[in-house]
Amino acid sequence: MSKNRALIVVDMQNDFMPGGPLGVTGGDEIIGTINQLARQFENVVLTQDWHCPGHMSFASSHPGRDIFETFEAFYGPQVLWPDHCVMGTRGADFHPKLDIPHAGLILRKGYNRDVDSYSAFLEADRKTRTGLDGWLASRGITEIVVCGVATDFCVGWTACDARHFNLSVAMVDEASRGIDLEGSLDRAHRNMDIAGVDIVTISQLIG
Repeated sequence: MSKNRALIVVDMQNDFMPGGPLGVTGGDEIIGTINQLARQFENVVLTQDWHCPGHMSFASSHPGRDIFETFEAFYGPQVLWPDHCVMGTRGADFHPKLDIPHAGLILRKGYNRDVDSYSAFLEADRKTRTGLDGWLASRGITEIVVCGVATDFCVGWTACDARHFNLSVAMVDEASRGIDLEGSLDRAHRNMDIAGVDIVTISQLIG
C-alpha cells in the first residue's frame, strides 16, 4: 500500500461491542476483516473514545433526561448516551482480538468533560482540532481509509472531516458497522457522499 495512504480504525473498543452499554450490532464480526485490512497498510491510526467520569454526553450527567435523548449543548444538538468508554476501564480498552501491533498512533478523543468528540479530526464544537491532521501531514499522508464503529457517528464524522482537511477519503463499508438511530445510517451515507467520500469494498481498495 502507498506510503502516502493511512488506515484509520475507529473505536474498536469493548463498550462498543455487542453486550456493551453502547454495543453496535455486528461490531465484533468485523474485527478479523479489520486485522487483515490493516496488514496492507504501513501507516495505521487507532482511535479510542476516552471519556472522564461524568462526561457531558452521558445521560447520567443530566438528571431527568433519557438515554438517546437530544439536548442543546453550547455547540449544538447533542445526543445523550449511556456511560461508556470511561478512561481506564475495561470498557474503554480495545477488543482483545484487535491485532494491529504496528499502529503508529493511538488517538484518544472525548476526554474534554464539556465537549463530545465523534471525529478523529475535530471535537464536536467543530473548532478544536485533535492534532491528527498535523500528524498525517508530517508524514506526507494525503489519502486515508476509514473503518470501524459506528458508521453513522464516529466513522462518518471522521471521514467527512478528513475531506475538510483536503484528504482523499475512502470508507470501507464491509469493515464498518452502524447504530442506525432514527435514520442516522442513511444520513451518514448521504453526508459522506456529499463530502466526496468514496464508499468502497476491500477488493476495490487493494485490487
